[in-house]
This record gives sequence, structure tokens and C-alpha cells, in this order.
Amino acid sequence: MEKEEIKKAVRKGYARIAGDSCSCACSPSSCCGGETSAQQFFSEAGYSAEEIASVPEGAVIGLACGNPLSFAQPVAGETVLDLGSGPGLDCFLASKVVGPAGRVIGVDMTPEMIDKARANAASGGFANVEFRLGEIENLPAADNSIDIVISNCVINLSPEKDRVFAEAFRVLKPGGRLVVSDVVLLKSLPEELRESEDLLVGCVANAEMKQRYLDLVRGAAFKEVAVLQEKGYSIEGCGEEAKAASVIVRGVKPPANEL
Repeated sequence: MEKEEIKKAVRKGYARIAGDSCSCACSPSSCCGGETSAQQFFSEAGYSAEEIASVPEGAVIGLACGNPLSFAQPVAGETVLDLGSGPGLDCFLASKVVGPAGRVIGVDMTPEMIDKARANAASGGFANVEFRLGEIENLPAADNSIDIVISNCVINLSPEKDRVFAEAFRVLKPGGRLVVSDVVLLKSLPEELRESEDLLVGCVANAEMKQRYLDLVRGAAFKEVAVLQEKGYSIEGCGEEAKAASVIVRGVKPPANEL
């Protein structure tokens, strides 16, 4: 699919998901067709029951392939930016850690998701969280203004991943860190699967090969690039040749004297 076709399909798919009470999108257990319970899904993704219970119910839908915050380790007073924030799960968890002196910004290109996230923030009284409509390839955030950039099973959807990482680098303060959870391929997909809108929204069809993904992060000038966690799986229902992994990847923007 062409770039604009991909974005259109993603907006359409995630607008639909925003209206659901739950979703299997981005679940590594299937091609968006499994019946994993919400509790089991989030446990497998790295979230504790206490974390899930601490956020608005409307933020708990199956849009995760890992828990980037468990590795990003924000501290009080920091500013966190979430790429493709969806209904706000990771934003709300981050807000509890950075506290009133800190700030959390969620960016999403789907208006329905922004509306859902803002409603969740209002219902939970999250005063230090804001949600901005925008594309992760063109972030609505100032240069050198963010301490941590996170993302959860979103960058794989982008047709311009190099721009996503370049934008993350731009908005980070010197010394800031990128910690993202995402789906990568361990074996290339057949072309017919890459053309599937269902697999696109399911975080598979537009995923990059693992090494290419890491090269894109390094190409944006991040240092100390590393895979902090990796869980491989076969993509159920997509053929034995379809192998992927959910990974958590870290990169660091060098200090000012090294830029």
C-alpha cells in the first residue's frame, strides 16, 4: 500500500477500535482474532494488575505489545511524550510517576482516540496529562523539550519510520531517552499478507525486519541502541513462515557537547 493508503487504513481501523470496549489489535497471540482475556493479555504484555486497576477503565483496551514504562523508568518532574497514545493507558501510568511537577503528552492521529483519551483523563482527574491530535512523523512538540519518548505497538504502523525516529530525536532533550515497545519481523512476510488491511491494523503487515528497525533508530543519531526485551512468536493463522517478535528498544540522545 502507498503511504496515504496506509494512514487512511490505520485511521479507519483505530477509529473503529476507539468505539469498542476491548480490542485484540496488536495482540501477539493472533492475527487479531484471539480470545485472550484482558487480564491475561496485559499480564503477558508486562503490566501488573495494580497498574491496570489504577487507570480509567476506558483506557484498558488491547493496544499493547509490551510495557515501555517499566524500562523507561521516569522520575518525578520529567516530561514524557507517548507516540500513538491511543486511549491513554501509558500516559496515565506515567503521570502517576512524574507527579504534579511533571508532564505527560500523548499524540495520536485518530480524532476518535484523542476524544476517548481526553474523556478518560477527565474521568480520572489527570491534570498533568494532555492529548494532542497529530502525526508521529510530524510531532506537535518543541525541539529539546521532552525527557522520555515512549510508544507502544504504534511505530510499526507508520509508512515513514525514519521520520518518526528523527522526530523523536528532535523533541528529546540532550541526554533524553527513547524507549519503545513494538512488533518486528524475524522472517519476511509474503506480499499478499503485506497488503492486508486487517494485518496492518493488527500491527503486522507494515512491521520492519528486526535489524532494519534497529538500523533506523541508529540512523536517527540515537546512541546506546539496544533491545531490552524480546518475545518471539508465530503469527497464528498467517502461515508457518510468518515469524515476528515483540521487542522493547532503547536509544539515548547524546549530551549537548556530543551533538
